[in-house]
Amino acid sequence: LYEIYEDRRYDPVDLAQIPSHVVLATLAIEDSEFYNHFGFRPSSMVRAVRAYVKDQRVEGASTITQQLVKNVFLSPERTFDRKIKELVLAVMVEQKYSKDEILELYLNNISYGGTAWGIESASQKFFGKSVEDLNLAEASLLAGLPSAPSIYSPLNGGKDLAKARQKLVLQRMVDLGFVLQEEADKSFEETLEFAPQGDFIRAPHFVFYVRSLLEEKFGKRLVTEGGLTVKTTLDLNLQEKVQNLVTEGVEKNSYVGLSNGAAVVLDPQTGGVLAYVGSVDFFQEEWGAFDVIQAERQPGSAIKPVTYSLALSNGYTLASTINDLPVSYPQQGQPPYRPVNYDGKYHGMVTLRQALANSYNIPAVKLADKLGPENIANLGVRMGLKSWENYGAYHGLAITLGGKEVKLLELANSYGTLARGGEYLPVNPLVSVKDLKGKELLETDLSREQVLDSGVAFLISDTLADNNARSQAFGSWSPLHIPGKTVAVKTGTTDNKRDNWTFGYTPSYVVGVWVGNNNNSAMNGYLASGLTGAAPIWNSIMTAILEDAPNEDFAVPENVLLKVDESCGRREYFLEGSSMPRFLCPPKEEKKSEKEKRD
Repeated sequence: LYEIYEDRRYDPVDLAQIPSHVVLATLAIEDSEFYNHFGFRPSSMVRAVRAYVKDQRVEGASTITQQLVKNVFLSPERTFDRKIKELVLAVMVEQKYSKDEILELYLNNISYGGTAWGIESASQKFFGKSVEDLNLAEASLLAGLPSAPSIYSPLNGGKDLAKARQKLVLQRMVDLGFVLQEEADKSFEETLEFAPQGDFIRAPHFVFYVRSLLEEKFGKRLVTEGGLTVKTTLDLNLQEKVQNLVTEGVEKNSYVGLSNGAAVVLDPQTGGVLAYVGSVDFFQEEWGAFDVIQAERQPGSAIKPVTYSLALSNGYTLASTINDLPVSYPQQGQPPYRPVNYDGKYHGMVTLRQALANSYNIPAVKLADKLGPENIANLGVRMGLKSWENYGAYHGLAITLGGKEVKLLELANSYGTLARGGEYLPVNPLVSVKDLKGKELLETDLSREQVLDSGVAFLISDTLADNNARSQAFGSWSPLHIPGKTVAVKTGTTDNKRDNWTFGYTPSYVVGVWVGNNNNSAMNGYLASGLTGAAPIWNSIMTAILEDAPNEDFAVPENVLLKVDESCGRREYFLEGSSMPRFLCPPKEEKKSEKEKRD
């Protein structure tokens, strides 16, 4: 996906991985006597001393060992004292390391220009390939760079100088018997194909999310300079598909006044991140790099499953009823709090299944009043909303309608808790992190915590997957319905129309989508709703994921019982031991003539 480095791109390789013609090209131009001297060439040092005595001038002509010492241990200043230190250290290095070890260190630490340090980094930068794949023409050009990278680099407008330097390298190889003249001539005439320049990055928001996690775990220096190899959970094919669907969906639904979107796909069984799209375009100059997935925003009704999970954990059932009628709550020093439903209507006596499926606001607020906002917040934290831990002690009733900001990633994982049957599992995008020697550094704690009864999790999932139950508010053929697939889904829209969400899940996938505007401006007050904006994008993503997958129903736990009222065929699930009503069906209204006869 990306190579992380600070000011140097460092990709060390073993000497055995470097082709012989790459090594010989370097020896030919830099130090043809490398395997014969003991760290420096006496004749060169005599010339250097004479030049200093005569003109106070410090000459170069360093061996490979001296260049290594200069780059690793010494400052770049050109003084006679530093030259003496270089000489002494070179001898010490020669005594401690073998020639092959010194050559390997040199080839991995010499600068080839810009951020490319080492032969592998140079090979990737200039030719987009590993050093193992370099041919003689490419090797000879790279070998000529270290003496003056800014002058000989073919990428800096110096192609003529680069070719002249390459010719010199090849001729030196011929003179030393490393290659035949015809090989050198053929290589010099070869047209070189240079790699496109600029940082190559895929799934950029995800990359920088992972980088922040790595720096938190291992420290910035090890991440940028340690040569780590990191394997992640990202599904690159799915990532690219989701990116395209978000970009296309935002453009298609821009009529509702939105300009940006974000989406995440999780594997609820492992906590892995399968796709991570932080905006419609990371490279959009003004705000594209901003990662909405990590931003704290109000979730609207998308938070209601937390409230209903708490209710079902405290004696309520899906058949319990709440009166969806106007209600008022006094507030000290402020006008009374009077919640209203999204459609502006009141629906009378409704069951918890109907209230959650249709996302009625008043029943949710009444539940929050009975259960306690603090208890809702505490359950939210346990289910995955870890940013809520940073809030103060007071939580108003509006928490049940999305009054407390959340992160998209955290909210998606709280739905993952439901998909896992009530088990909390942290999001984990990392599979392995290995150091230069291949040692595994990652210690992953994948322990699960049962934060919600599995029966409660099933009841919530079954309700959110009940297309019939939500049809009164959303219709039977809304973007929340995927024919032939059992998918639990919930929408959320803030009162000010600044945030619009859809979250849906199966036992194997969680998909969360947000749309809105980065400048926090409101979307169209009439057109933005639970069925526009995020929902169509969510539908396109989930449909693409499930297209070739078999349908997965949510497993019914042993502590969940099904009651059927044969008088009307109505059925409902209950937790074992909960109070079940004698009848599930409302009493039929008698016709007036029959009532008169009986009277």
